[in-house]
Amino acid sequence: MKIDVLTIFPDMVSVPLQQSILGKAQQAGQITIDIHDIRTFTIDRHHTVDDTPYGGGEGMVMKAGPIFAAVESVTTADSTVLLLSPQGEPFQQKMAEELARLTHLVFICGHYEGVDERVRLGLVHREISLGDFVTSGGEFPALVIIDAICRLLPGVVGNVQSVVNESFSTPFFDYPTYTRPQVFRGMAVPEVLISGHHEHIRTWRRKQALANTYRHRPDLLERAQLSPEDLKLLEQIKMEYEQKC
Repeated sequence: MKIDVLTIFPDMVSVPLQQSILGKAQQAGQITIDIHDIRTFTIDRHHTVDDTPYGGGEGMVMKAGPIFAAVESVTTADSTVLLLSPQGEPFQQKMAEELARLTHLVFICGHYEGVDERVRLGLVHREISLGDFVTSGGEFPALVIIDAICRLLPGVVGNVQSVVNESFSTPFFDYPTYTRPQVFRGMAVPEVLISGHHEHIRTWRRKQALANTYRHRPDLLERAQLSPEDLKLLEQIKMEYEQKC
């Protein structure tokens, strides 16, 4: 996959993209990520990327010209242009999976009071939002989305099952995990996990995943296709939860 990030603050994204899994994937040639400074596409000597809004109002608006020039310098027929925006589609795991199947993504990172509306009308294929809040720019949301997408690509994460089984790749949250030592500050690893009984461990993990989802996001269970085993475990979970209350 090829990714281009367009920003007026390239240092905000360059260092994180060189670290951990993303850095290793780039070194291995599994993904290519290039960062472009939108200021280099300006045509005035002051490299102006923003101006006051027509009609008045607070703040500054990023100009269409430099953004159009930046996008057009990197796009081809296979490119998908993404704009990070509070009014965009909520980013979820399903969208990450859809984007991971594409060959070239271009991220436009807005700043100030946003970008000239003609950028959205003339360039953008998809607007994306991380949630109902506002950040100072699109750089940090872009990093989150890039990470979520790239870890789904073949070979980027060493253990494929860790991606398949994690939260939001299935209808449920993940089950609790433990590692050594067996007892830490009086808190012990559940006996079932050290029993060596694989079927009991599988059932315990399934029940814990259902319980985590029931406690934090019961709406996910309403949309999920539950097996007879899941329904039985869920009934146990509800009874245990009611007893505690």
